Amino acid sequence: MSEAQFCKAKLSDIQNMQTLVIPEVESGLILARSSDEIATNIRSYILAKEDGEIVGFCALHIHTPALAEIRSLVVKESKRGRRIGEGLVLRAIEEARTLGLQKVLSLTYRQKFFENLGFVEIPKESLPEHKIWADCIKCKHFPVCNEVSLIKTL
Repeated sequence: MSEAQFCKAKLSDIQNMQTLVIPEVESGLILARSSDEIATNIRSYILAKEDGEIVGFCALHIHTPALAEIRSLVVKESKRGRRIGEGLVLRAIEEARTLGLQKVLSLTYRQKFFENLGFVEIPKESLPEHKIWADCIKCKHFPVCNEVSLIKTL
């Protein structure tokens, strides 16, 4: 079993990213994003690869000069439990620090995972308003949402 290698996504990775995320989108755990939307934001994505295969990814989406969000975190089901998700999040946090951001947020159903990485729960009402209308409105669970909002101060 090889160890995951982490890298920035390329446009040529989009189709494989879309294939990997299908089960999570269908279950409602992750929002669907068009290939065009991923292409527009390709610099936000960090990949985990094993033997050239994408086994996970996440995006660091910047909302303001002080705040970014970790979103679209997915790890291939057969690769879970090997700290690949943690590696992705830690790389996104390091990128946020390098960019000079002050806080990173996450909206998630996996509260404990993020708390183990130093995130703390915050009221959803404290989220930037544009987040709700830009992303949440696209979700099949909107407006009755069980996601937890968490934040990490850098």
